[in-house]
Amino acid sequence: MTFRARRPYNRFVARALGPLIFVLAAVLAPVAVASDARRAVEAYVSRLPGTPVTDLAIRQTLIVYHPDGRHPQSTGEQQLYIRPPRRQRLEQTLDGQREIRLTVEDRTWVRRPDGTTVQMSSTGERDRMSLFAPFRRSAADLLAEWRGLGVREDVSHVVRVRGRPVTIIGAGPDDAASPAVWLDEQYGVIRVITRERLLKGVRLVDLTLSEHRPLLDGLYFPYRQELFADGRLVLLVIVRSVAVNANLSDELFDPEALRRGR
Repeated sequence: MTFRARRPYNRFVARALGPLIFVLAAVLAPVAVASDARRAVEAYVSRLPGTPVTDLAIRQTLIVYHPDGRHPQSTGEQQLYIRPPRRQRLEQTLDGQREIRLTVEDRTWVRRPDGTTVQMSSTGERDRMSLFAPFRRSAADLLAEWRGLGVREDVSHVVRVRGRPVTIIGAGPDDAASPAVWLDEQYGVIRVITRERLLKGVRLVDLTLSEHRPLLDGLYFPYRQELFADGRLVLLVIVRSVAVNANLSDELFDPEALRRGR
């Protein structure tokens, strides 16, 4: 059976959910297993200064799934440039339409397929970057922002995933519905469960990061990223390549250059 691509749905998914995957995966580092949330996150953050990341250039394939969660609906190609702490450029081709989204601090500009550039109101995408990419952020900062998603730092436990110890922050045993962050002792964040307002109201969103590969000095990057809503697969991102500390041009993050078509 063949499903016709639904562009409004695809654009909503790519714009509202896709950035969650990109910014969550910006930098992941080792974390020691701890008996409580604060100790786990402090161990996580304590290892970051030794492996500074000034920028990332990521090439990836985006697969948007039909709302039934079983059938691929559209495939797109993306080039993502990140300069921490709060600069991001996403170049995307989906359904044959090319779009560029540039976020600097709390402002976003979009260059549309027709060549026009508009400034958008706040969408929350950059907030997600600060929530999950711990560039120059303390454990207290991360925990405070996770609390904003409903993640409780007073609830945590340790489990084994594929034979590896993982600290789950925000949910107790047998609790699969509460907002939670999963920290692997070597790979860092491997799963995030939140509640998001989507097309059909508030739904349980589950982001799973896997197929980690070494990036730089002990940093690991997930080359497979899956996003589920109420148990149905919404997005699959397959990372093709990652360049770290590539000395990206300032022009990539310049709104005026974007307006000029660069």
